[in-house]
Amino acid sequence: MITIVDYGLGNIRAFVNVYDRLNIKSKIANSKEDLKDAQKIILPGVGSFDYAMSQLNSSGMRDELEYQVLERKIPVMGICVGMQMLSKNSEEGKLDGLGWIDGEARLFDVSLIPYKTQLPHMGWNSVSIKKENNLLRDFDSDSRFYFLHSYYFHCNKEEDVIAETEYGLQYASAVKKDNIYGVQFHPEKSHNNGTKLLSNFANL
Repeated sequence: MITIVDYGLGNIRAFVNVYDRLNIKSKIANSKEDLKDAQKIILPGVGSFDYAMSQLNSSGMRDELEYQVLERKIPVMGICVGMQMLSKNSEEGKLDGLGWIDGEARLFDVSLIPYKTQLPHMGWNSVSIKKENNLLRDFDSDSRFYFLHSYYFHCNKEEDVIAETEYGLQYASAVKKDNIYGVQFHPEKSHNNGTKLLSNFANL
C-alpha cells in the first residue's frame, strides 16, 4: 500500500493513476489517522517552499508523518518541493524544513549556465546515477526525467547523493538517507521512466 500525503499541494491523483495502472494499491492521506498504517509514503510538493511547509505544518499530519518516518522507519519519497522539504531550510523562504537530510535548497545561479536560458529549469534532462540503490534499479546511467524547478537540493553530505543532473552545475537530483528518499524531477510526468521509478519505490 502506497500512502500519498495530501496537504493541499501536488498532483495527488496522478500518482494514484500510475499505481492503478501498475495494479499496486494506493491511498490518499488527509489526516494523521490515514498515516497510521502506512507501508510506503509519498510526499509530493509544488510551489514555494514556505507555502508548502506552512501547509504541511497546519495539516495536522506532520507529527504522525515524522513518527512513521523517523521512528517506524517507513520508506518515504519526497518529490520536487517535497524533496526540498527534506532539507533544513531554503533560500526561497524563512521557515525550517523537515531537516531529515542535511542540506538546503538553493536558487540556481543563471550566470553559471553556459547557454541562454532562464528559470525555472523546465523540461527533460538526464539523471546520472552516482550510487547503486533500489529506487533507481535497472535504469541506464543517464535516463531522462521531467523537471520543473528554480531551486535545487544542496547536500552537505556527499554520501546522501544517489543521482545528479547538470544545469549550470552538477546538483543532487535524487537523494537517500536510510529510509528517506527524494527526487527533484516529477516521476508522475516522466512517462515510462517515471512509472518504473514509482514501481521501484513500491517494491523497496
